[in-house]
Amino acid sequence: MLFLISPAKKLVCEGLDDRFGHTNPEHIQEAEYLVQKLKKKTPIGLQRMMGISKDLALLNHDRFQHWQAEPQAEESMQAVLMFQGDVYQGLQAKEWSKKDMQYAQSHLRILSGLYGILRPLDRIMPYRLEMGSDFKVTAAKKNLYSFWGDTLLNEIKEELESAENPMVVNLASNEYAKAVRLNKAGIRVITPEFKEAHKGTYKMMSFFAKKARGMMARFAVEHRLDDVEHLKAFDSEGYYFNKELTQGDRWVFTRDKR
Repeated sequence: MLFLISPAKKLVCEGLDDRFGHTNPEHIQEAEYLVQKLKKKTPIGLQRMMGISKDLALLNHDRFQHWQAEPQAEESMQAVLMFQGDVYQGLQAKEWSKKDMQYAQSHLRILSGLYGILRPLDRIMPYRLEMGSDFKVTAAKKNLYSFWGDTLLNEIKEELESAENPMVVNLASNEYAKAVRLNKAGIRVITPEFKEAHKGTYKMMSFFAKKARGMMARFAVEHRLDDVEHLKAFDSEGYYFNKELTQGDRWVFTRDKR
């Protein structure tokens, strides 16, 4: 069983955390190829491509110019610790024990526009490259979805070949989940949704949903889940499995009070 999450725009780089080891990304050659293309872009070109501010464009232009496939310890960090967005507020990986991290390394995957797919302990450098960016890699590869093709899907299928429970729990955003082409996987995909009580009904609210995805991944890590049915016991911060709203493998978790 694999849990998929998205990366984050907000980052921190404090050097490798020596409480844990580190691994190297599986698709570092592809990342290096993309960076060589990105290094040729001007800050204005990055600003247009990413739809970001001038200051962010300058920052990321500098990041790409100094990017390395094998960075020094002080200028890199384990992926799950570098990302700092809403999902990662829920994940709270800095608080994990070594055994927590060991489970996560086997069961948690972070989707990435630059690196493709990351394990929690994969060593990366700060970057910004959203999967949905308007990045024409080559004439034939008009965006990152076509660049990655079936690569990410095939990696996930290969990882699950020997698994007792070959399934995916999709906690990634649509932007990133689309890159995995899960509809072609031929394996069971559970997609949790998180909704808040609002004016007599339940509504998905982006900030809360993102954090809840991280909390669910943390729940799986802390409980060492090996049976997806046990995920229905998720009850962090007032959420509960809503059987009435659930449809098939689109599992709905609701919360009545925040």
